[in-house]
Amino acid sequence: MMKFEVAVVGEIYIDHVLTGFAKWPEPGEEVFTRQYAREIGGGAVNTACALARLGRSTRLFGVIGAVDAGWIGERLGTFNLSGDTLEKIEGNTGVTVSVSMRDDRSFFTYSGENDKLIPILQSEAMIASLRNAKHVHFALPLPYTVAMSLLPILRAAGCTTSLDVGFQYEWLCSSENRETCRSVDYMFPNEKEASLLSGGDAAGYLSFAQQEGFPNPLVKLGSHGAAMLIGDILYEASSPLVKVVDTTGAGDAFDAGFIDGILDAAAPEVRLNRACICGSLSTRAAGALSALPHRKELERAFEKNYGA
Repeated sequence: MMKFEVAVVGEIYIDHVLTGFAKWPEPGEEVFTRQYAREIGGGAVNTACALARLGRSTRLFGVIGAVDAGWIGERLGTFNLSGDTLEKIEGNTGVTVSVSMRDDRSFFTYSGENDKLIPILQSEAMIASLRNAKHVHFALPLPYTVAMSLLPILRAAGCTTSLDVGFQYEWLCSSENRETCRSVDYMFPNEKEASLLSGGDAAGYLSFAQQEGFPNPLVKLGSHGAAMLIGDILYEASSPLVKVVDTTGAGDAFDAGFIDGILDAAAPEVRLNRACICGSLSTRAAGALSALPHRKELERAFEKNYGA
């Protein structure tokens, strides 16, 4: 099987986004909007699309309902991604309904066939596919037992790995998952997630992670950029200023920018800078996908903000 650059593994959702409501309805009350969008979603989709838009050969692995395969495949195709690597099951794709007010939003989520992903992830066919990637990114709360069996196989195959579990309270607070954090090459927590991992505040996370033996500890700081500690050297990067429209998926785009730097064996500060650029530029339009940068946009922003 031919090698490719990145495998992204995670849960797949269909997002139904309703915006423009003036207020939250009272029980039994109905409110209306004319602002609606349907989109593919989930951290795995966002990161895979961001990497593909940067020109990286990327394959997305997850589980969807067979009835949605045509539409999902067409949408992925606009990012030069194929839906062929998605497992199609006679059931329902996960669904998230996002309802936004002027100053807040709420999410209602149905997991659908995402529950089938973990057993499939342990199959010989899936493992064989992942071993052909240069880098494997997991965008899900990877169970400890799966991590302990799968990650050594990928390392032996020469794959680098990264993990973004999102805000999964129980996973982040479980001490057994610290071994998973030691076993992946890169963890991508934001401030809240870093605080849960360390049991303290985000400011002390990098030192905690280093003491715990996490390789290459870093933390995403939103509009304030990111920081990473390697040995005795603290690397920091600021986020470029943009007119923010929607921060949905910005952390997933950050992950893509950092992985892009890994693939180029770029210096730590360059990886952080690329990541911050991708995260910032992704916020220029509503939704997680429409403002993801192309390669030339990334290069122009890098030269403008950090020098050639």
